[in-house]
Amino acid sequence: MIVITGALGFIGSCLVRHLNDLGHVKDILVVDDFYQDRKNRNLEEPGTGKFVREYIHRDLFIQWFENAHHAIDFVFHLGARTDTTEQDEGIFERLNLQYSKDIWNICAAHDIPLVYASSAATYGMGENGYSDSHGVVSDLAPMNPYGVSKNDFDKWVLIQEKVPPFWAGLKFFNVYGPNEYHKGRMASVIFHTARQIKATGKMKLFRSHRPDVKDGEQIRDFIYVKDVVDICEWLYSHRESVPSGLYNVGTGTARTFRDLAENTFRAMGLKPRIEFIDTPEDIRDTYQYFTEADMSKLRAAGYEKPFSSLEDGIDDYVKNYLLAEHIW
Repeated sequence: MIVITGALGFIGSCLVRHLNDLGHVKDILVVDDFYQDRKNRNLEEPGTGKFVREYIHRDLFIQWFENAHHAIDFVFHLGARTDTTEQDEGIFERLNLQYSKDIWNICAAHDIPLVYASSAATYGMGENGYSDSHGVVSDLAPMNPYGVSKNDFDKWVLIQEKVPPFWAGLKFFNVYGPNEYHKGRMASVIFHTARQIKATGKMKLFRSHRPDVKDGEQIRDFIYVKDVVDICEWLYSHRESVPSGLYNVGTGTARTFRDLAENTFRAMGLKPRIEFIDTPEDIRDTYQYFTEADMSKLRAAGYEKPFSSLEDGIDDYVKNYLLAEHIW
């Protein structure tokens, strides 16, 4: 069986959909906090056609996994606390760091391949660039407890002597796409743009608070979630030939927030109307003005599929999912 933790979440539920479409309908075990009704529609909404073999609550999974490891062939560990504004380090220690160590140790002890979610938040302000080289991990300076927890796990992984037969830590950049309806403030700017346009006919973007960057010209590497799950499945299918390690998951092409907003308006058939507001003070000092994934390592490992352009990704997301709030 294939385990997917965080399966009610954004990327996890999309991965279930993608694997189902490829024929995995009787061999998926999903793990999450199934008491969060706001997320349940990602797996259970009628018409989505998702199939899983078994549901296990995250609080019970580690013990279950220790006892039933023989039934598991592969683990996608995507579950985590992902709120970048959360300041309670204890939450990240428990849900992001220790929980991930427990899964790693079981996979390593019983030769089970593992793909886990790291994050581009580990790169901090980008002082050391955006290379997924293992040599820079100890020098990275994340800007919030979430990023610290992800980088701490990456650092821990790299000093382990006992490892799974294949492992990959995926440094997700700015992922957008269907099934992020539950994320609230942490949802993508495309999501918030469409919501604001529906409500007001215009979009408010964060004003630049740096003299060298114009309003709306903050740059990020945005990647469509369908490309993300393609990479996950490719790693699953090629685990015997791909080198283990940390891998960036972006497009390698950064775009501005203005590009993003304008393309969202166009996908909705509207003329762009953009206003600028101050970046909230609680995130202003840790707000990234530039991210761009170095994708050479994944390409060198053999991944050849092109990534969706920002225009094509937004068009698919808005027209086929966001406007009617459809689940994928």
